[in-house]
Amino acid sequence: MAARAAVGVAAPAAAGVAAPAPAAVAVPAAAEITAPTTPPPPDTAELYRRHLGTGRAVMGTVLGGMAEVYSEGAWVHTDNGRRYLDFGGYGVFILGHRHPAVLEAVHRQLDAHPLATRVFLEPVAARAAAALAAHTPAGLDHVHFVNSGAEATEAGLKLARAHGRNALVTTVSGYHGKTLGALSVTANSLYQKTFEPLLPDTAQVAYGDLAELDTALRERRDRACVILEPVQGEGGVRIPPPGYLAEAAGLCRAYGAFLIVDEVQTGLGRLGTWWGMDAEGVVPDVLLVGKGLSGGVVPVAAMVATKDAYRPFSRDPYLHTSTFGASPIACAAAMAAVETIDCEGIVGRAAALGRQLLAGVVEICAPYRDRLVHDVRGRGLLIGIEFTRAQAVGETLLELVSRGVLVNHSLNSTRVLRLTPPAIADADEVQLFLDALAEALRSVHTRLG
Repeated sequence: MAARAAVGVAAPAAAGVAAPAPAAVAVPAAAEITAPTTPPPPDTAELYRRHLGTGRAVMGTVLGGMAEVYSEGAWVHTDNGRRYLDFGGYGVFILGHRHPAVLEAVHRQLDAHPLATRVFLEPVAARAAAALAAHTPAGLDHVHFVNSGAEATEAGLKLARAHGRNALVTTVSGYHGKTLGALSVTANSLYQKTFEPLLPDTAQVAYGDLAELDTALRERRDRACVILEPVQGEGGVRIPPPGYLAEAAGLCRAYGAFLIVDEVQTGLGRLGTWWGMDAEGVVPDVLLVGKGLSGGVVPVAAMVATKDAYRPFSRDPYLHTSTFGASPIACAAAMAAVETIDCEGIVGRAAALGRQLLAGVVEICAPYRDRLVHDVRGRGLLIGIEFTRAQAVGETLLELVSRGVLVNHSLNSTRVLRLTPPAIADADEVQLFLDALAEALRSVHTRLG
């Protein structure tokens, strides 16, 4: 009350007591009034250093210190007015950035009901599940939506445990996320060592080696849960021998093992087919979906299971839950993404564009084979350039950034530069990338020899 009286507002009088006169206020002359001064906000890199981590801030500085502020189609724009062709994005942007159909669905849901109470049934999640299941291999009909690929892995591992399969078999250089359970099957000691001990009874077998898988399963039999990728993405775009996935699935059946196929990166058209396992007719117990399911707009992922595999979660809906899992706004994005991939022929476009791009990359890399480039490989729009030394990956990435192109390194393979372009890229954008790659390799070769 004293504060109010000080600026000329009378405090209310107590019963029977006259209120005091308002206190006089001295008003300074106009010349004496100065606006409060505030320092300019720190730049993005400084905020990273203060609150998000010095390591990431340093990485951003090495790349020029720009901050991305706008995106559309195959392009990302930065705060200094430049734009960059995005042939990276870690596999998320199969539809490019801000695809109109996904944006429209998300805006519509945002205006209506973005998050649910979890008390009543929620129709958008139900329709999104039906849309996704309509495009998975026959029998994979039960969908559990989550917020990230790592969460999808966790859900799959927990579902396997609900069936008594608690002995894990993963592949060398396999990548399935960095939450604690997922990290147990992400075969890279660089990420694991700090957090050990991880889940017990976990074995690694060479990717593509059926004999090693047979040995691991014979030792574990009906206790085993196997997790595989149709093509190892973070492992450096490793493509297994033909028939590997089908024969691995056969071994799982023979030994009573639970099979999880991780298509977080390879699914939804990335390899030029709806799923990487399509060519071999594999139907696992669990399929993991993510990245492209977001439509490049809202984070969302899913674990999709057969009826028998899903039974523990179906019977008890509270056995594995998440407050934000299957949110209406995320499911609106997922449903729009699946429908857009279907109606715009994205799978076929990815196959055709992938063949064109791979041929171009092979041709450009040919003069540098064995000196700078060890191998070029890919399927659809997942392409890897393996260099003869790790240093060349960073050098080439920086050269491409300087020429307005974004690509990715591979988290589980330090010598592989990875390309995951959008299927909506046009001929001019592809040519721009190929020209930039040719210039980048020429520069790196001159520098490194």
